[in-house]
Amino acid sequence: MSALGTLSVVFDLDGTLVDSEPNYYEAGRRTLVEYGVPDFSWAEHERYVGISTRETIADWRRRYGLSASVDELVAVKNGHYLELARTKTTVFPEMRAFVERLADAGVPMAVASGSSAEAIDVILAGTGLDAHLRTVVSADEMARGKPAPDVFLEAARRLGADPADCVVVEDAAPGAAAAHAAGMRCIAVPYVAAQADAPGRGRGAGRGRRARGRDALHRRPLRRRAGRRAGVRHGGPAAARRPVGVHGAGGLGVADRDRGPQRPPELTRTGAGALGRRAGAAPRSGRKFFPER
Repeated sequence: MSALGTLSVVFDLDGTLVDSEPNYYEAGRRTLVEYGVPDFSWAEHERYVGISTRETIADWRRRYGLSASVDELVAVKNGHYLELARTKTTVFPEMRAFVERLADAGVPMAVASGSSAEAIDVILAGTGLDAHLRTVVSADEMARGKPAPDVFLEAARRLGADPADCVVVEDAAPGAAAAHAAGMRCIAVPYVAAQADAPGRGRGAGRGRRARGRDALHRRPLRRRAGRRAGVRHGGPAAARRPVGVHGAGGLGVADRDRGPQRPPELTRTGAGALGRRAGAAPRSGRKFFPER
């Protein structure tokens, strides 16, 4: 058992650990151009953040009237994506530090992602994150992707962990809904501004429901900062994010990965198996992520 008791942490990959959404956008844009859709925009891509590749492409076929099969389109898009991912994937520095700190504390960790198993392996190996993240679940292995809880429940099973002892780190509303449905607590660090400011409106984001009780997911509105790191564009592929706090077993929190050099969050026991926030930090609160049941 780790220094933090029975706690296990399950990470989403794309947009959470690594800034891969620009690669997914470009892979999607190239694929659609090949099939006669020349004007796929970043704004259109944003609707699919947090949704598995296969489900994204199934929606493309309906939306753009594509005749090619889902399998064919997935293969073409994955080919473009892997070409980009091998050379252009960036790890968020504070998230790397966070993973390393959890590893030092002996906390079991997994990755549960909507990407293909091949794409996950390429990113983890190429960034060196595979040194600490060896348990991996792809939505391609499951009957349902996020917002269904399947990938998170399978990650917990492979870790030998009780879902109630798991904390999910996510960037998208469908993933937060999936964590909630799995009975897990969630730290949400929104990649897309609209998913922070208007939660529940994204496709499959738990529309019509609200979590209740101490473990309800809370969030703070996205704050646009004047001093942005190089390459950050609000509303674009590298939009700045702010962390979202979660209440439950003492409260959860994580440092903002987009700020300059700073220490990773302190890990302290704040309750039964809870992931500690930085020492002295109060639990965040705000409007609930989910509408009322």
